[in-house]
Amino acid sequence: MTTAYITHYQCDKHNMGADHPESPQRLGAIQNRLINGQLMDFLRHIEAPIATREQLAATHQADYVDSIFARAPEEGHVELEAETIMMPHTLEASLYAAGAVVKAVDMVMTQQVDNAFCAVRPPGHHAEFEKAMGFCLFNNIAVGARYATTQYDLERIAIVDFDVHHGNGTEDIFKQDQRVLYASSYQHPFYPYSDPGASHDNILHMPLEAGSNGAAFRQVILDQLIPALDDFKPQLIMISAGFDAHKEDPMGQLRLDETDFTWITEKLRDAAERHCDGRIVSVLEGGYNIDALGRAAFCHIRSLMSL
Repeated sequence: MTTAYITHYQCDKHNMGADHPESPQRLGAIQNRLINGQLMDFLRHIEAPIATREQLAATHQADYVDSIFARAPEEGHVELEAETIMMPHTLEASLYAAGAVVKAVDMVMTQQVDNAFCAVRPPGHHAEFEKAMGFCLFNNIAVGARYATTQYDLERIAIVDFDVHHGNGTEDIFKQDQRVLYASSYQHPFYPYSDPGASHDNILHMPLEAGSNGAAFRQVILDQLIPALDDFKPQLIMISAGFDAHKEDPMGQLRLDETDFTWITEKLRDAAERHCDGRIVSVLEGGYNIDALGRAAFCHIRSLMSL
């Protein structure tokens, strides 16, 4: 397996404050774990490009995109909503984060690599069609998925989200788009307080109670997600890879560990082999205990590499 590792140094510069959980240290934790685990030299390193305004406006309301550009500060901080904050480097980091996913789609679809992991921040899955929230400005994975439907005429893209928080933004963007199956496991009830009864044709909710462990998580994946993927037969699988469902993470109360992230990645890799020649694009979302994030992401990336 050839796995691309796509990132950009500008993603480290977005800083919402010393006490904010979505910290610039997050990407360094992943990189350090990959170096210490001797995986870094076996990844294909790619510098992310900037997403264009046209790519963003194909996913978000054009006026909303314009408003983010207009509100980007030259100094100080601007609060878009509670705990979603812009500072002078935020806009550029956000453009590279979304651009990384577009680049990953290109590389996977043109068979330059088998799969890709986008080590980016700020995260994206809470960003709705016309609203920033949950630390997210642009919905990175949605920008990449929309690009895949237009650039490569894909008719079936599956987005699998195993973050501890439901990706309300991704659902909001694709809830009427039958080309995209959005499947999300998440703690419920919990931020952003999505209604797990709101599942419909192309939306699969897999809520888990606080305290649920790896066994409960694996069962819902086997009972609900895998059959849904096999019915849908995706031409591309995309992953919102949030690692805040880890038992050591301060932002949630699920009880997953590294072996669970290895397991789900293996299941998704198997599904990709069955349906789409192994094509997977994975995008970092949550994960706020720095050490646990590094360990869990390492396991996820190692599994993408089939090691």
